[in-house]
Amino acid sequence: MSITKRFYDNSAAGTLVHIFTLKNSKGTTVKITNFGGIVTSLMVPDKNGNFEDIVLGYDKLSDYEKKGPYFGAVIGRYANRIGNACFELNGAEYRLDKNEGENHLHGGFIGFDKVVWNAEIVTRNGAEALELVYRSKDGEGGFPGNLDVKVTYSLTEDNALVIDYYAVSDKDTVVNLTNHSYFNLAGHASGNILSQKLMINADKFTPVDKASIPTGELVDVKGTPMDFTKMKTIGQDINADFEQIIFTKGYDHNWVLNTNGNLKEKAAEVIDEKSGRVMEVYTTKPGVQLYTANFLDGSEIGKGGVPYYKNAALCLETQYFPDSVNKKNFPSAVLKAGEKYNHTTIYKFAVLK
Repeated sequence: MSITKRFYDNSAAGTLVHIFTLKNSKGTTVKITNFGGIVTSLMVPDKNGNFEDIVLGYDKLSDYEKKGPYFGAVIGRYANRIGNACFELNGAEYRLDKNEGENHLHGGFIGFDKVVWNAEIVTRNGAEALELVYRSKDGEGGFPGNLDVKVTYSLTEDNALVIDYYAVSDKDTVVNLTNHSYFNLAGHASGNILSQKLMINADKFTPVDKASIPTGELVDVKGTPMDFTKMKTIGQDINADFEQIIFTKGYDHNWVLNTNGNLKEKAAEVIDEKSGRVMEVYTTKPGVQLYTANFLDGSEIGKGGVPYYKNAALCLETQYFPDSVNKKNFPSAVLKAGEKYNHTTIYKFAVLK
């Protein structure tokens, strides 16, 4: 596996931004920019050996800099939503950016997706990897503590994109990091993903209110459109007359994984039978957010001038549960001062036999 580096563009603030290309001996290629840690391209083969770019994104840095759907980015400090944009920790109340109505979403007005990371090509386990480093200062977005974050991308010879997340803070804080890639296994320009099949290894999900904030319940998926315990097409129940689907205009929910943080147990799997491409997801995180690009409407013009419409892709964002900072029964996203936040997510690609 090799990594090459090239100039991408200057940011609006005049900072030099680069693109890093990770490529293995099979020809699988991932392009990542140190602006937002964004996966801008992911080329994987189909059953006939033809390569296609399977992630949504833009051609220009300036498009990533504008407010958008978070294509491919590292999300932090806190992925997903925090209700009323506030939480209490150690008896103190912290008020956060309100960047989605009354709520806080994906780190606020300037989250980790909108900053330039320091990038270095390093050697891990005998192979090159891309290491991105950023210091989130005390008070950024409203969060306490100087948080030193490291995200490492590596590509294996068996076509797995491995993302390692690491963080440490000098004050007690909350942390929830993820990647927001939009996947379409048929290719980013191929239309909707409704005929692609999905399995999520979860017996429960966290229902939400009309503002997409979890109610705090853990509800069984059995007998509902939220049941992906067995492989089914994404489109099968996406328009069901079901309150949770109506609230979010499709799927935009957190599933409670059965994996218990076991990186060797499959958390989710996507299959596109036409191309034969398969994506398996593994993670140490307790939850995964399925988002079916419900709010893309063709106004986002992507790579090669392609307009992206509703359901053009799906996101599988591994995470702590949304609003867990305000839900005592959810797994805790609190990071104590000096303790290490250490999580891994793997997106592994294959073809149907």
